[in-house]
Amino acid sequence: MSEVYVGKVHDFSILKIEFPPENDWFRDLEVMMDLGYQGFSKEYKCKKLLIPHKKPKKSELTDDQKAENKDISSERIKIEHSIGGMKRYRILSERFRIHNFGLYDDILNVCAGLWNFYLEHN
Repeated sequence: MSEVYVGKVHDFSILKIEFPPENDWFRDLEVMMDLGYQGFSKEYKCKKLLIPHKKPKKSELTDDQKAENKDISSERIKIEHSIGGMKRYRILSERFRIHNFGLYDDILNVCAGLWNFYLEHN
């Protein structure tokens, strides 16, 4: 688990801090990312990278690219639903005035556990 980052720190910047590119963290893994990680393939090596195709300016995606994007999004929706479930506990969507980041991490873990419990029992 990573540290808590305050403010508007981009996810890709956090990834580079937590997993420095000079190490082969993802070499043997299939990695699925969203369009916020466009430079991932330049910084990291991985077995397979699943990232949606970005629509080119003044052009359209091919039918194959659209089909690939649909396959990727059908898998990513599970992750998005999990994030949405965490937001139900307002831990990710509200400003917490807790200055003890260790306590914040503990609260976040409890919320994740509650959400996993909910998923298993419904």
